[in-house]
Amino acid sequence: MVDGSSSTDDSPAATPQDGTRRGFRSWSGALRWMAGIAILLVLALVAGLVTTVVLVRRPWPQTSGELEVPGLESEVRVLRDDAGIPQIYADTLHDLMLAQGFVHAQDRFFEMDVRRHATAGRLSELFGEDGLESDLVVRTLGWRQVAEQELTMLRPATRSALDAYAEGVNAYISDRSPSEMALEYTLLGLTGLDYTPEKWSAVDSIAWLKAMAWDLRGNLEEEIGRALASAAVGPEAVDELYPAYPFDRHPPIVQQGGLLGDVFDQDVASAGTELLQRPAPGGRRTVAALAGIRDVLAGVPALLGKGDGLGSNAWVVDGEHTSTGSPILANDPHLGISLPGVWAQVGLHCRRITSDCPMDVSGFSFSGVPGVVIGHNRDIAWGFTNLGPDVTDLYVERVAGDLWQSGGRALPMTTREEVIEVRDGEDVEVTVRSTDHGPLLTDLVDVDEELDALEVADDGLVEQVDDVAGAALDAEEAGWDVGVSLAWTALEPHPTADALLALDLATDWDSFRAALADFAVPGQNVVYADTRGHIGYQATGRVPVRRAGHVGRAPAAGWVRSTAWTGRYVPYDAMPNVLDPDSGIIATANQAVIDPRRYPLRLTDDWDQGYRSTRINELLAADDELSVDEMAAIQLDDWSAIGQALTPYLLKIDLPAGYYSDGQRLLRTWNYRQSADSGAAAYFNVVWRELLQRTFADELPAALEPDGGDRWFTVVSRILRRSSNHWWDDVETDEVERRDDILRDAMMAARDELTALQSPNADEWSWGELHELELRSATLGESGIGVVEWLFNRGGWDVAGGSSLVNATASDASEGYQVVTAPSMRMVVPLDDLDAARWINLTGVSGHAFHPNYTDQTDLWARGETLAWPFTEEAVADAAEDELTLTPDS
Repeated sequence: MVDGSSSTDDSPAATPQDGTRRGFRSWSGALRWMAGIAILLVLALVAGLVTTVVLVRRPWPQTSGELEVPGLESEVRVLRDDAGIPQIYADTLHDLMLAQGFVHAQDRFFEMDVRRHATAGRLSELFGEDGLESDLVVRTLGWRQVAEQELTMLRPATRSALDAYAEGVNAYISDRSPSEMALEYTLLGLTGLDYTPEKWSAVDSIAWLKAMAWDLRGNLEEEIGRALASAAVGPEAVDELYPAYPFDRHPPIVQQGGLLGDVFDQDVASAGTELLQRPAPGGRRTVAALAGIRDVLAGVPALLGKGDGLGSNAWVVDGEHTSTGSPILANDPHLGISLPGVWAQVGLHCRRITSDCPMDVSGFSFSGVPGVVIGHNRDIAWGFTNLGPDVTDLYVERVAGDLWQSGGRALPMTTREEVIEVRDGEDVEVTVRSTDHGPLLTDLVDVDEELDALEVADDGLVEQVDDVAGAALDAEEAGWDVGVSLAWTALEPHPTADALLALDLATDWDSFRAALADFAVPGQNVVYADTRGHIGYQATGRVPVRRAGHVGRAPAAGWVRSTAWTGRYVPYDAMPNVLDPDSGIIATANQAVIDPRRYPLRLTDDWDQGYRSTRINELLAADDELSVDEMAAIQLDDWSAIGQALTPYLLKIDLPAGYYSDGQRLLRTWNYRQSADSGAAAYFNVVWRELLQRTFADELPAALEPDGGDRWFTVVSRILRRSSNHWWDDVETDEVERRDDILRDAMMAARDELTALQSPNADEWSWGELHELELRSATLGESGIGVVEWLFNRGGWDVAGGSSLVNATASDASEGYQVVTAPSMRMVVPLDDLDAARWINLTGVSGHAFHPNYTDQTDLWARGETLAWPFTEEAVADAAEDELTLTPDS
């Protein structure tokens, strides 16, 4: 429940916006004062470029010479190559972590500061009312409180590393004004923001893990989507729109082994069990509440990204499949596009490896978090993809005031008070109410307004039988209203931060597995290789064990006690894992982990459909002389599975000769690859988007419009075989359309659209011109003020790939063709020669606009190129362009 300045009927808290979301994506509404920035900047440019250049360059970091840094115990060297990537050398782990915090702050403190405001529910303090929608959700979920509890659970070594890192950040910000740390602070200051950043703390770093868990949380959208689809088109159609994973066509990650008691054993076989789902609670008010919650949750800024394109590729092959006889590991996480990018490359090296200073690691880090998240040390390499386990459940509750119903009894909710400070506005007071399942999200929704806008099919509303009472209960007549709460494993404190540091220090398979035991959220697939020649895979994450009849595919009846979680979790030792599999290949691309017919514990049902993983496995198995270059080439594979499935049907359509058949002519010689210069790929993707709209938009609400990703590959592939399938018919016309009618209309519309967007000459079409990468700053880059956006945003790169391709530069078909998620980095690591590894970042290491390392890696990334990744001290020194010595405070 929300009080204060946002409690009026037209407030963002009382009335969540449709269409354009708030958070980081559209600041133009309440930031009208940003127009003043534009005027001041223009005046500065007119007065002279010198002032502007000084303002822009003032925050750039010192990268050579010497700097005194309070808290250091001895000298630290920071070597940077021409890409600005820092390699840090120290004598103690304390100094190494402190220096990393200092260097991260040099390069990206504004990004770090915004992130900690987002994860604490305090964006409104910086950005006014535009941050309020996100703050309301984050405060309701209590990310910061959970992070504070987790801090008390950490091992002493982890706590020391976090504290040392914070000490380094604070050493950087302690003697610098905001304008000396970021151009963004200068511009915000021009608008009247009187702001001095607070000291960094260990909790600020831990809270970032909550954002990771939120963006990679699993099937929450699918739970809501099934409920809304059932209401719109009836429950029988839901299985068509949310198809089961095709195990027979797309093999899972682990293809051997099973449970032996509570331990997964790769050498045994075991049978799985089929789990049945009780019907979800229905009713118009429930559906309206879920629709509102979907909109509200979309207002939380996606710090890693969100959507169907959010995923990753990671694979590893043993020496039997490589030209060198040693393993090679590759990884490219698919995340949201942002400027700066998600990752900050870094090397962390103890000068002499001892028990006091055991670290020698290099890879991709998060600014704001100590250590390396993905990369390699001198003994092992590892990569991540999102496992996507079902760790969230929505519960439809019966509520009245501060009471909720459970098992026929009225129980009191727990409550806490939150106060959100809003820049240029009144404070907003929030009462967070929670049932035993979790916080009540419907307190952020105007259910009555959602109800007025609701359109549902008569047969789509299924009322849940109250098993405890023994009969259906009319909740409204009994005085109960509808509420929806969220159960989520990330709201239960767990020392995930321990796993990150332990992973950096692991030296073999056993210590690698031991490190990941604490990795609770977000659940990940982790591939492994070591210098001894072994390869492996480990599934991670805390996955709740549910009672029979409740498998988390749809919202559950909260008043029925048997739907509650058991309080038990899948034991870590029972999670699928394999060392040196018979095939010599492990490929993960968010597909199913293991066939449930051999594994009785349920991880999730909402896997990626497996098109990328199957393609990767085919390419890896076809070559037993794989090299670093060939592994990097596989990361760029742009072959389209839906192109292969749909194109033969398109070629059979009879189109008018000439103008309308030009696109079809291109398809006749298409090899199903989506290179940037391909005219056929351009035409196919416009046809694909038109087909999805014409097939499904007449029956599905706007919230469920097809995004064109892997799930829709499967849905359309199945109905293509039946020309009279009911989905082909446009229910808004008097005629009964069939498949070829829709295909013909889509092809003709695509021709018209490409004529308007590119050229009347089909030979001049190109996929890359449609499929552009635009990098935008998540804050001031979305101001709506042209000159301000010019300062921070960069684009447009014509790129290859597409949704659910190995080169997963995904677009959202419901919105257009521009890239919305992409490989956030690419890396390839040969375990026989770590200095021969390759890496690339989506952007540069710097978060400072106009800095040479702001987007210097993007051109290479778009061309599919990579940078050398030196690791040994000699190789790092040879590549160094700058050397900065950090000295203890005299």
